[in-house]
Amino acid sequence: MAADKLAVTRTTFDEVILPVFSPAQFVPVKGKGSRVWDQAGKEYIDFSGGIAVTALGHCHPALVAALKSQGETLWHTSNVFTNEPALRLASKLTAATFADRVFFANSGAEANEAAFKLARYYAAKRHSPYKSKIIAFHNAFHGRTLFTVSVGGQPKYSDGFGPKPADIVHVPFNDLDAVKAVIDDHTCAIVVEPIQGEGGITPATPEFMQGLRQLCDEYQALLVLDEVQSGMGRSGKLFAYEYYGVSPDILTTAKALGGGFPISAMLTTRDIASVMSPGVHGTTYGGNPLACAVAEAALDIINTEAVLHGVETRRQQFVSALQDLDAKWDLFSDIRGKGLLIGAALKSQYAGKMSDILQAAAAEGVMLLTAGTGVIRFAPSLVIEPADIAEGMTRFAAAVGTVLAA
Repeated sequence: MAADKLAVTRTTFDEVILPVFSPAQFVPVKGKGSRVWDQAGKEYIDFSGGIAVTALGHCHPALVAALKSQGETLWHTSNVFTNEPALRLASKLTAATFADRVFFANSGAEANEAAFKLARYYAAKRHSPYKSKIIAFHNAFHGRTLFTVSVGGQPKYSDGFGPKPADIVHVPFNDLDAVKAVIDDHTCAIVVEPIQGEGGITPATPEFMQGLRQLCDEYQALLVLDEVQSGMGRSGKLFAYEYYGVSPDILTTAKALGGGFPISAMLTTRDIASVMSPGVHGTTYGGNPLACAVAEAALDIINTEAVLHGVETRRQQFVSALQDLDAKWDLFSDIRGKGLLIGAALKSQYAGKMSDILQAAAAEGVMLLTAGTGVIRFAPSLVIEPADIAEGMTRFAAAVGTVLAA
């Protein structure tokens, strides 16, 4: 007989978990579609999407079926062997993108770590071991490993951990002249998010992205796009680079790739991949059958006209509700982003009320995120029901009214 489940509460978190998170006071225990229920049975509408992860909502039947089927077949082999789900998923990703080769890992940080290592390795093999400079951007976020957090342009995440990897230069986002001022023949890569996520939901301009591509071509550097958050349909296209008329040399994706099951991928071309050989890089869990089976099911649904076209319709419903709220309270300085990655930037006089608004939203039964300083982030399911958007925005409006009328 199985042992009884240990009774746990939010207080248990403070007793047993490393204090690097500060989760909400309620504990979600069940999700279905865009609705979540906590330990007390209270219902919430989920506009956070697990930080842009649950792109098909909670417990989507196709993902559940894929997990159950693969869970009864083959869980893990390691990369001493390959497996059918990984090969199918890689084939579908390359067919849908610029890429010819895929490396699977478990998180966005791991995919980015692999991308940055590949960029430097390629430059060393094809050009010079001194061609190692990486140009990245202020307010960027690329993960929490020491390498990725150093490439990310937010010192608050990288300070205090000892010497950082060298030869990384940060310049302002969407400022092509700043890039031109620092790029040279020693540059191996420019690393950029097409839509800065943690930095405030700020899209790259077409001129900026196209200019980066031209500079990379001119200086024989690689253009590395971090689409961990913006990819897998979030922008209204499978990957956001499709908006810009450019192809990257390396692209990373994670978050929504598994619809909630941990998996990430680094995509690149045949030529760039050809510098790698067995043992140069690796992972134990990356590309495991369970994750790849679920991700294949997610990709099959997301990469359809119905889902991708539906993203823009849903975005307009969110934006319209936010504009109505702004008309009443004069609350936002900007509503930005692409697709269902939406940033509502609070005006300076309200920025200090961010925490109060999010707490009030939770009390009203809606789950939200922040993105940088003073920006409320919406990253819901790509297939969220319009009725759920309407109900959730009504709850959010009530929360805003509670805080601002106080």
